Amino acid sequence: MEEATREAAEPRSVDAGRGTSWWSEAWALFTKNAGMWIVLALILIGIFVVLSLIPFLGALASSLLVPVFVGGWLLAARKAETGAALEVGDLFAGFKDKLTPLLVLGALLLVATVVIAAVVGALGLGAFMGMMMGGAQSSAGGMAAAMSAGMLALLVGLALGLVVAMAIWFAPALVVFRNVAPVDALKASVSASLKNIVPFLLYGVIYIVAAIVASIPLGLGWIVLVPVLLLTVYVSYKDVFGE
Repeated sequence: MEEATREAAEPRSVDAGRGTSWWSEAWALFTKNAGMWIVLALILIGIFVVLSLIPFLGALASSLLVPVFVGGWLLAARKAETGAALEVGDLFAGFKDKLTPLLVLGALLLVATVVIAAVVGALGLGAFMGMMMGGAQSSAGGMAAAMSAGMLALLVGLALGLVVAMAIWFAPALVVFRNVAPVDALKASVSASLKNIVPFLLYGVIYIVAAIVASIPLGLGWIVLVPVLLLTVYVSYKDVFGE
């Protein structure tokens, strides 16, 4: 049984141009139920805004619940793809199906976030102390070394954040659609992302442009970009894992 699961979760490489197609296919899926997708996105955004207002526990709950809501969104995407009507309850489908493994993904995401913050914080503190000491001693070499340490902290944070993003991208889909165990899902997601680094680079360029455009009209464009972005997770999963 375990062997079958590993085989089912084997990712494949796709053409670079698929990084563009993921957006166009997600847009096509969005336009079929645009109004309902926007409603679901507004509810989702509202939930996380409220959670952000709760000190400490809100941030903890947000990290745990991100994969749960993503899992629900993916299930809703598959439902919409079959032509079925979307409902508000579809947003919470992750709480009904595979809740425990999705929460485990959230817990692992939380741990990863804490580790990254600790590493970057330690490096950043060292850079800050180096700048203070260099400034106090009027040492140009000390200041340069401290600035280099600060740049290192930034680069390390970005690199670790990228690894976490690759690990979590496909993991909820593998859990809800293929019943893959959380840790195995994270590993398969990293493998899939590395195999498709070129299409993801193209995808990322399009995202940056879309994010800038969405932010111009008082950020209102994010009401559309958020649901389309989440739908790109679904279509990229289908593409890379052959569904």
